[in-house]
Amino acid sequence: MELPQGLPQWRRAAELIGRRTECAVVDQLIRDVRSGESRALVVHGEPGMGKTALLDYVAVQALGCRVVRSNGVQSEIDLPFAGLHQLCVPLLDRLDQVPGPQRGALRTAFGLCEGPSPDRFQVGLAALSLLSAAAETQPLICIVDDHQWLDTASAQALAFVARRLGTESIGLLVATRVVSDDLVGLPERSVAGLPPAEAETLLETVLSGPVDSRIRRQIVAETHGNPLALLELPKGLTPTELAGGFGLPGAVSLSGSIEGSFGRRVEALPDEARRLLLVAASEPSGDPALLWRAADWLGIDAASITPAIEQGLVELGTRVRFRHPLARSAVYRSATVPARQQAHRALAEAIDRETDPDRCAWHRGQAAVGPDEAVAAALEHSAARAQARGGLAAAAGFLRRATMLTLDPARRTTRALAAARIHVKAGALDAVPDLLSVAESGPLDESQLALIDVIRAQLAFVTNRGSGPPLLLKAASRLAPIDVVQSRETYLEAMAAAIFVGRLASPGGDLAAVARAAAAAPQPAESRAPDLFLDGLVASFTCGYEAGLPTIRRGLAEYGTGMSPESTLRWLWFASTNAMRVWDDERWDVLSALHVRLAREMGSFPELSLALDVRALACLFFGELTEAARVSHEAQAILAATGAGLTAYGGVGLAALRGDAAIGASVQEKALLDATRRGEGAGSTAAEWASAVLYNGLGRYREALTMGRRAASFDASPVTLLWPHVELIEAAVRSQDTETAENAYRRLAETTSVAGSDWALGVQFRSKALISEGCEAETLYQESITRFGHTNLRVDLARAHLLYGEWLRRERRQNEAREQLRTAHEMLETMGVVAFAERAGRELKAAGGGVSKRVDATRPDELTAQEGHIARMAKDGLSNAEIAARLFISAHTVQYHLRKVFVKLGITSRSQLQTELPDGL
Repeated sequence: MELPQGLPQWRRAAELIGRRTECAVVDQLIRDVRSGESRALVVHGEPGMGKTALLDYVAVQALGCRVVRSNGVQSEIDLPFAGLHQLCVPLLDRLDQVPGPQRGALRTAFGLCEGPSPDRFQVGLAALSLLSAAAETQPLICIVDDHQWLDTASAQALAFVARRLGTESIGLLVATRVVSDDLVGLPERSVAGLPPAEAETLLETVLSGPVDSRIRRQIVAETHGNPLALLELPKGLTPTELAGGFGLPGAVSLSGSIEGSFGRRVEALPDEARRLLLVAASEPSGDPALLWRAADWLGIDAASITPAIEQGLVELGTRVRFRHPLARSAVYRSATVPARQQAHRALAEAIDRETDPDRCAWHRGQAAVGPDEAVAAALEHSAARAQARGGLAAAAGFLRRATMLTLDPARRTTRALAAARIHVKAGALDAVPDLLSVAESGPLDESQLALIDVIRAQLAFVTNRGSGPPLLLKAASRLAPIDVVQSRETYLEAMAAAIFVGRLASPGGDLAAVARAAAAAPQPAESRAPDLFLDGLVASFTCGYEAGLPTIRRGLAEYGTGMSPESTLRWLWFASTNAMRVWDDERWDVLSALHVRLAREMGSFPELSLALDVRALACLFFGELTEAARVSHEAQAILAATGAGLTAYGGVGLAALRGDAAIGASVQEKALLDATRRGEGAGSTAAEWASAVLYNGLGRYREALTMGRRAASFDASPVTLLWPHVELIEAAVRSQDTETAENAYRRLAETTSVAGSDWALGVQFRSKALISEGCEAETLYQESITRFGHTNLRVDLARAHLLYGEWLRRERRQNEAREQLRTAHEMLETMGVVAFAERAGRELKAAGGGVSKRVDATRPDELTAQEGHIARMAKDGLSNAEIAARLFISAHTVQYHLRKVFVKLGITSRSQLQTELPDGL
């Protein structure tokens, strides 16, 4: 393989020194992209291993492809979307091809326009759309170097893009020292040290004279074959020093030794060259014009940098580029603090405060020698702008520095609290305790003390979910005399957290304890739906389920009245769970659909994933498994894209009803383990409930009994969802465990008899029939079927027919049994509730009936899951762009899958999906 000329020294000899394998890997990536595929690759290794050289090789070899690049710089890590902006700037002429909401988010993130803070995943989706648009006319190679120094917002957006690449002719090559959490799971390639023979060959190219072979081998061993170390460390050492033994001190890291080598070369430079080089190292943009303006402010001749160029430390062209990040680090670290401050001051003076106020403020902050209110105020304004662009990590950094430069105790406290709050939102938790300590050292009013409690509760909930509710209660209590609305909402947040934590709550943090504590909440001047939920739950715990029922139902009926769109969206999850608690399927249907619509309209992806999951669960109960699968798939796409840790309640329920033993058990076991690890007790209970459903469907009643017992074991509140008890009763009866069934029924009837809805009474009558005999049992089954017939709950209705048919067969009433079992079988099979349908089929055969399976002429099994979801959305009238936005893929990938769907179904247009796409897909 002939390598291009004009590349850095070690790469011209790459074939000789054993880099053939690495080059072959990236050559294949280039070929794949040219052929219309998309590929992502993470190249990782220690500093100096040649990652940048490999990226340069790709840039030269990618003939016929457009190449765009971005380099992470440590000093730019606090500037939001800086890395993504650098990558996308050459492509902004394609911005008009990005869908409207995404385009607005990207423009706001890049500071091209003002607007509400964009959702970071909307920005990631916009970046994917922009890259896809650019790749339509020419294959695109995106190169990102030093990923470990990218700002958080850019790193998250690029990781999002990497995971959503499909068929857009895009290659994304990322170089980093260590694979970060953002990049875990992507294709990766480690760049290791050279083999000894090749390393000695490379070493020979820089040795100034003959060196004993033993010393050469020692150098190779101590550098571990690191190419940069082999090239740089011997420089500046005399033959005598080499002959005397070139040892690397064991306590010094290799990167530290390389940096030290660069540092020795910096120290040998003239004073003005060092000062100008320090200015270049202090400014990550690499703008030569900015460097010369700063030099002019310092009174330094631009030609003073020539010795640094001659030493190979820096290159000057369209950008100022250091030989290696360790060279930049060596320049900056070797300088004194006053020298660094002077360099930052020069840069601050050289930057236009009107056109680039944030970069100017950042340099002013670094230049400050002590408290400076003017600089702190500028940093605070920069934080607000960064937050408006969605750069939470950058906003946190600006506020943290502003806090350090604030002398006035009250302002210092205010800024420290603001910084702590933003750090929690950004997920940068390590700095929060110190910031809270700073805040607590100053004067605090009651509202600030309450805010500290809230922040500590949020921090605790992330690190140890069980401790969150008690801290929220403390904050709510402190807020009570100050802000009634905020106090009541914090009490409600504590309840929501307690529901989420469930059986894994810390002492005093379970739902019952939280609800009792919330009885002390101050009364509102006017009750909105969230207030009614709070009062209703408190009444349920203090006076019984029946006492709180009217108030909760009133809250459901009035939900949204007098509430802002943001408040309506915020509490919709709580509203849906309350609808489930009071057995109101109609409200659950309406509210879960509203939740999805509002979350989508407001562009809140974390909220949308939760809304979709609740909706998927509702669709399961309504027997709409196809829709549940589609909605759950979209929720999973968001969860995968955002990395959110949340149990896929709809997903585990779907696996249970579909009835595949191996897949269902695997899904539920994973959900159970993940939920337990996160401290999400509600997720653990949901996984066990789903397992009980699965095993009841399969007729494996002993296993259903075990899982039902576990799921029902956490039952400390009057408003606990009692779905596990329903499964437990059926499993216990089939396992001849009458006592367990009767106990579970008594607990169930405590709420269903009071709720009195068709859903509640349908469940109650069906469950009571299981533990009854003779005419009583028959009457109960019939009444259950009637009640479920008045609801949307098609799966429960079909299961009532199934249980009634099974009872009739055991009563030797075969004709009547066949009628009920056939109805159950047809309903369950049509809905795709496979295991229960097969159970009904077995019972129907035993009763002397025949069973015929539906056969779809279009053979939906030909379509993959992704193709099926895309086809369904297209059938529903969604455009390619809308489908792409929902599934976090590009419109090009949607079109690619639709072409495959058309071929498999033998159609030529989207309109034909209405008749040719199977209903059960």
